[in-house]
Amino acid sequence: MSLPDVAALAALHAQCFSTPRPWSAAEFTDLLGMTGVYLCGDAQGFVMGRALAGEAELLTLAVAPALRRQGRARALVLAFEEAARLRGAETAFLEVAVGNDPARALYAALGWQPQGRRKSYYRHPDGRPEDAVVMTRALAPASPSDIRPSG
Repeated sequence: MSLPDVAALAALHAQCFSTPRPWSAAEFTDLLGMTGVYLCGDAQGFVMGRALAGEAELLTLAVAPALRRQGRARALVLAFEEAARLRGAETAFLEVAVGNDPARALYAALGWQPQGRRKSYYRHPDGRPEDAVVMTRALAPASPSDIRPSG
């Protein structure tokens, strides 16, 4: 996506999340302006990541509810990993709500490993806290043929 429609991204995020809370269009704009942040996908499904200093973070992943169970989230995580490799990341991490079993299963199936827990990292709309599981994955280095010249 060269010029992402941040309102559409925020609308999809709102369909997908209550815990953690959905991000606003302004938050997407701010994040996309930060060094190392990138987006793969479109307004029907996207992943946002950040790659800096050899490490990547999967910031968020959203797939339209009507399009789930079709392999889109898997493809988006793989796109995140490839984009991170091309940006020099050797490892990646993410936080996922401890109660988000479908996401945890997806990440585990793709080789992500639990590494710890962040206590009360998320808040439900009713104020209840929820822990986050920190997951990591080693990324194979990009081969020289994978690196495309910019411009």
